[in-house]
Amino acid sequence: MNFKEVLIPGEFVKRYKRFFVDVKIANKIFTAHCPNTGSMMGLLKEGSRVWLSKSDNPKRKLKYTLEIIEDRKSKVGVNTHQTNNIVLDGLNTSNIEGFKDLDMIQKEVKFGKDTRFDFLVTKKEKKSFIEVKNVTLSRKKGIAEFPDAVTSRGLKHIKELLKAKKKGYEIYLLYVIQRDDCKIFKLANDIDPEYCEFLKKAVKKNLNILCYDCKFLTKGIKLNQKIKVKLNE
Repeated sequence: MNFKEVLIPGEFVKRYKRFFVDVKIANKIFTAHCPNTGSMMGLLKEGSRVWLSKSDNPKRKLKYTLEIIEDRKSKVGVNTHQTNNIVLDGLNTSNIEGFKDLDMIQKEVKFGKDTRFDFLVTKKEKKSFIEVKNVTLSRKKGIAEFPDAVTSRGLKHIKELLKAKKKGYEIYLLYVIQRDDCKIFKLANDIDPEYCEFLKKAVKKNLNILCYDCKFLTKGIKLNQKIKVKLNE
């Protein structure tokens, strides 16, 4: 996934009202859009380096969008709107294990009355739903965790994936760690025990878990390596 323009460096000042952040660029304070609705636990440190994209849309009130924050000298992608673009690029380039030589890739596919899964992919006779989750939390060096806040939406997606399984679909949760300093993925049981316990039960019902970290390039962000998943620790 490539950015449209070169990102602009700055310095994090504060986040407020969920969707707003103040950043310092060339000693001036600007308000930017924060596209991450999660808690962003551990990332919101005053003075941290950030990178922003700038919109050329004259109708936008906030010209800047927060894309990346530096944490412990590692870049962390915080724009959840980019996560599916990163995965789509990985699917198109056969960079995701088990999803090579696909016949069709569909985005935002409706299932049931009020659910949309991120991707429906087809390979010969097999159809698979893939729901994507963005991961930024790392409380211990080398370990990524999800979720960073209670996620009723995430719980609903697992339940709907299990319904899809009963209808003959293969089902996947793909956790995208938008950072490059983690080698293990774990569940944040203390943050949302209900989600974590239900996920473990769903895995026993053939919910497939995939986890990849990301590589940060000058032009964009790409899926990098498959990360070891430890759900029961």
